[in-house]
Amino acid sequence: MFNSERLENEPFIIAEVGQNHQGDFELAKKYIKIFADAGASAIKFQIRDNKNLFSEDAYLSEYKSENAFGNTYGEHREKLELNPNLIIELKKKCHEHNVAFMATPFDEGSLRVLDEADVDVIKIASFDLGNLPFISRVIKTNKPIVMSIGGGKHDQIRSSVDLIKSNHNQLVILHCVSEYPCEFNRLGLENIALLKQEFRNTPIGSSDHFNGILSGPIAYMMGARVFEKHVTLNRSWRGTDHNFALEPEGFRKFVRDIKRVKHMLPQKNLKEIGEEAVFKKLGKSLVANEDLKINEVITLENISGKIFKQQYIPVRESNELIGRILLKNVKKGEPIDRKFLM
Repeated sequence: MFNSERLENEPFIIAEVGQNHQGDFELAKKYIKIFADAGASAIKFQIRDNKNLFSEDAYLSEYKSENAFGNTYGEHREKLELNPNLIIELKKKCHEHNVAFMATPFDEGSLRVLDEADVDVIKIASFDLGNLPFISRVIKTNKPIVMSIGGGKHDQIRSSVDLIKSNHNQLVILHCVSEYPCEFNRLGLENIALLKQEFRNTPIGSSDHFNGILSGPIAYMMGARVFEKHVTLNRSWRGTDHNFALEPEGFRKFVRDIKRVKHMLPQKNLKEIGEEAVFKKLGKSLVANEDLKINEVITLENISGKIFKQQYIPVRESNELIGRILLKNVKKGEPIDRKFLM
């Protein structure tokens, strides 16, 4: 799935739904269709076994927030969860729309659910970078792994990568800044080039929480070939991840612009330069700026340019005429032909 040659031809772009479906299974399926149609390679969800993930006091703690879906943090988180028994249905829906089904497990119980559902790709969140016991359990699923490194120090990144690579051959490392949202001047996209240099045989990508689309093409130019972007159907919806996520049209443009980059970079064929239609129609040809006599030398002063229905010697080639000697008389305003020159 993450073959480097394949990624050069077709970047892998992940629509990160997370829990922006707000626990609504029908809405989750709607996300799949809409963002598959917008160009995603994979649709990604997040799942948690909240009662095991959080301590009892954290789970039962009072939660007062404009984004709260419950009075306690546990109630809030449970409202955002999908029924684990329906995860397999999300995978089927993804495959119906020709995209990979991808998810982030935040705990061992959720990892088992995804393994049983035969998820296509497992995402290791920045929260679990360096969590070698958990990473070792992810490796045992033998699924392709995408890992974000937000907030990670070098030794934590290296130890995580080494553990995976020593047991596994399908890994993508995503540069990430764990700020929600992430301002444009905090994206740190130069790190992608550093990661490519250090982890030469591992595809590198970008996961950003920037609220625009420019980060995608720039990340591509730095060497990213896998991209993760949060998505929503309405940026004004309640929830912490909606306001910086891309709506469908924004995501479509994100995909479009990333895929355009490699076609923007190659230089134009030199044989085509100057042959553009606009020059054929409106390009000026060299003419005599005054009546010129046979044996007269072409100078900057005695030639000019004029637009004809057909093009003669383009004015941009005047450097080739200066100093040449005329073999015939040329009247003012007449085009100069090469056969008139010595």
